[in-house]
Amino acid sequence: MTLAAPASAQPTTPPDEGSSNQLDTLRSNLESAAVGWLDAEAALTKSRAKQVELQDQLTRAEMDMARMKAGVARYAGEAYKTGRIGTLGVILNATSPDEFLGRAVAINKMTQRDQEQLAQLVDARRRAVEAKAAIDAEIVTQQNMQAEMAKRKQAAERALSAMGGYAINGWMDPNSPAARPAPRNPDGSWPREYCTINDPTTSGCITPRTLHALQEAKRNGFTRYVSCWRSGSRYEHPKGRACDWAAQPSGFGGNASGDDRLYGDKLASFFIKNAIALGVMYVVWYCKVWIVGSGWKSYSSTGSRCGDSPAGDHTNHVHVSIY
Repeated sequence: MTLAAPASAQPTTPPDEGSSNQLDTLRSNLESAAVGWLDAEAALTKSRAKQVELQDQLTRAEMDMARMKAGVARYAGEAYKTGRIGTLGVILNATSPDEFLGRAVAINKMTQRDQEQLAQLVDARRRAVEAKAAIDAEIVTQQNMQAEMAKRKQAAERALSAMGGYAINGWMDPNSPAARPAPRNPDGSWPREYCTINDPTTSGCITPRTLHALQEAKRNGFTRYVSCWRSGSRYEHPKGRACDWAAQPSGFGGNASGDDRLYGDKLASFFIKNAIALGVMYVVWYCKVWIVGSGWKSYSSTGSRCGDSPAGDHTNHVHVSIY
């Protein structure tokens, strides 16, 4: 999908979101916490899918075991009633050499069949034991991943708390559209990506996953000015893993209000709703930051009242960081 280049009337200078040692530490901690949470969430999803597969294997093994047990029980009952002498008598009572040989072959086939049933019973029991053990192991994995996700959530909240951030409610659009999921590895984990794709919004580069998120937002009607890559050595923008979406049609202006603020609200909602599908780490909008696995927190990069610095407070654009 080809995205249109920004119109010349729109400002192409990315917003100055502010910088300080404290803010640098916050952004680094938020990135680390979000990456860890998304990795753990992917591992948890993989483990749950594996548990479903193992449960199916266990069910099949138990059904096979029940069927084999019934067959072995019938064989045991027949053996008890006839005994070895009865089997030998069947052979010796043959009236001709051909009949004698035929009965001997038939008895041999029956014995082989019974041995096969016993072997199948043993195999079914083995498969059931192995499946149960594997399910127990997956449950432990899930517990570990859930603990890791909780730890990463706490890390993000501690980082924001150090900057004066606190839990806050954020508006969510209940009718926000669904995005098509970004590609994952066959095991459900996120592929490691780098700044290898030409950024259609600047002269720089972005990751394939950032491009996918950009295209999905555009496909769902969020077509106002956006700027992704920017020069530097810190944070997600120089890595091609973040985009700034202007709230106003004219680009990065003052504090968004009215329909422009509603546009920003809906855009933030879109990325939050589709965070797991798109690999969203966090969203910053209107003095709030939404972190995957944690939710909305207050946010101010300047320490001023909300809106005193439209770029730093993110009241004129929605910032989205992608894993």
